[in-house]
Amino acid sequence: MKKALNDCVVLETERLAPDVFSLRLETDIANKAKAGQFVSLYSHDGGHLLPRPISICEIDAAEGQLRLVYRVVGFGTAEFSMMKPGNKIRVMGPLGNGFPLVENIDDNRRNIILIGGGIGIPPMLSVANTIHEGVPKGKDCRITAVLGYRDHHTFLSDDLYKMADNLIIATDDGSRGTHGTVIDAMNEHDVSGDVIYACGPMPMLRGVKAWSEENGIPAWISLEERMACGIGACLGCVCKTTDKDDHSQVNNARVCKDGPVFPAEYVTL
Repeated sequence: MKKALNDCVVLETERLAPDVFSLRLETDIANKAKAGQFVSLYSHDGGHLLPRPISICEIDAAEGQLRLVYRVVGFGTAEFSMMKPGNKIRVMGPLGNGFPLVENIDDNRRNIILIGGGIGIPPMLSVANTIHEGVPKGKDCRITAVLGYRDHHTFLSDDLYKMADNLIIATDDGSRGTHGTVIDAMNEHDVSGDVIYACGPMPMLRGVKAWSEENGIPAWISLEERMACGIGACLGCVCKTTDKDDHSQVNNARVCKDGPVFPAEYVTL
């Protein structure tokens, strides 16, 4: 299915950390987006043809707004960080699948663990918002958010503090919270729950997958991968899977099209 390009209006640009920025857009994409999906943003420079995939941090369908939080790593993201209110950006989306949230919450899955590492934290805010907005009456849920950072620049932790019943932070340098990884923090605080939703760098997701298996807790993980087209045509973001796909009969999947969210047991990390 061909995805249309949208000319989205910039509403706000905000610096959250030395290399992390928040971008709020006015766009019809908000009416269709789900927590865990992403969008692809196009540079105004004709010499940079490929879009930059950025995960969705917040969705406001009523106001027709999306919030994106990303790290500046090259020309494209640096350009976006300098956008002013009223500027326009060409955006394709929403892309990929999302986390199975409200439909996956029942009497046996009321205690939810959200795990985010680095730039994998923004999607967890979208997940938390969706849970709060969509959980049916009588299905009260408890959210434990475990966030991993490099240092004391704990962007979005205040936002998630408002949404979570329990917020746990780990930092690589020990400047805040547990000195170590999100797995160290979960073990230190004896975290338990019924289901895990996670996004972050590959080493973190390997740890989350192993921890979920050891504790018998089902996990859904969103893979961070370099993408070119964002729609599954170029096969540049293939990951290994435990099962063969129906079409090619090989053990792989396209992160952008078949993911980025997968059951942890389905992917080989």
